[in-house]
Amino acid sequence: MRKAEIKITVELDENNVPDNILWESTDAATQDQVPVKSMMLALWDHNYKNAMRIDLWTKDMPVDEMKRFFYETLQTMGDSFLRATGEKLIVEDLRDYCAHFADKMGITQQ
Repeated sequence: MRKAEIKITVELDENNVPDNILWESTDAATQDQVPVKSMMLALWDHNYKNAMRIDLWTKDMPVDEMKRFFYETLQTMGDSFLRATGEKLIVEDLRDYCAHFADKMGITQQ
């Protein structure tokens, strides 16, 4: 059986606030640690039928980038949901909401 590993390293300040978030993967083109400013990790617990989440961002994550990060995450969640379920109509609703979110947050859609 083939295995892949994803490693996330969080460097904290004296108040346990993330200073740096680094990630690396055995399947990445490079084995270097890649710095990021924010992350969202969601895992499904089949036994308890609930989502487990870790949402972290560094203290120097700009608010405008956080808004964009949420917008991009919502969009890609729609992509994933469509691939997983084939539910086109509800994904269209999510896309409509994403456009509304972008408008309200002043995000230029690309």
